[in-house]
Amino acid sequence: MRGMGAVLWRDLLMLRKRFGRFVAAHLVGPLLYLTAFGWGLGRNLDFWGTSYLDFVVPGILALSAMSASFNATSTSLNISRLYHRTLEEFLLAPVGLGPLVLGHVLGGLIRGLVSSALILLVAFFFGARLQFLNPWLLATLFLTCFLFAALGVAAAMLINSHEDMARFSTFVILPMSFLCGTFFQVEKFPALVAGLVQVLPLTHSSLALRAAALGGEFPWFSLAVLAAYAGSFLGLAAWATWRVE
Repeated sequence: MRGMGAVLWRDLLMLRKRFGRFVAAHLVGPLLYLTAFGWGLGRNLDFWGTSYLDFVVPGILALSAMSASFNATSTSLNISRLYHRTLEEFLLAPVGLGPLVLGHVLGGLIRGLVSSALILLVAFFFGARLQFLNPWLLATLFLTCFLFAALGVAAAMLINSHEDMARFSTFVILPMSFLCGTFFQVEKFPALVAGLVQVLPLTHSSLALRAAALGGEFPWFSLAVLAAYAGSFLGLAAWATWRVE
């Protein structure tokens, strides 16, 4: 626990130092989405018996949680491993492999939760009528941030150039941003495409967040899928870090 706390504390100090830039960077995209889809398009459309603004906010929340958590671990760790060589300091320190990985994942998790809190605050001022404090919404957010932070650690350890990391984001993260029920229902796809999309973790995050925020029947299966992804990606991150060590 002491080793994990040291790694996490370093990440929190970095977040505090750059908090203003972090907030600004993670507000621009959601503000544009909410303005275009929420105010511009959302005033004239109804989804699931509610306004499109209320429908799209949980999707933007899932998208923001994924992006903030993944980028918090993947980019910084990849750069520190390949260019700054600061990862070697962690590996030489008296910190076990498990605490090292978990400390980085929890750092990414906290950044994702902070980003999500900003989205909820902005959505409130945009007039979204959602159950912001639903406990299942918070549980889904926690698992979403955790699994993508763990995926970011695994990617940072497995990918051996900054260019390849950008390609990974292009081919893995970017498609999930738009295809996984963030802006429209997955059922609108052809059956084959819908089946493939429903395997992806962000789809289950969007479904669970939307159901919790709108007071619908909560999809327990989606929460179980997110938990399975979280455990799998954490194991992958541990194996990839052991491989580098």
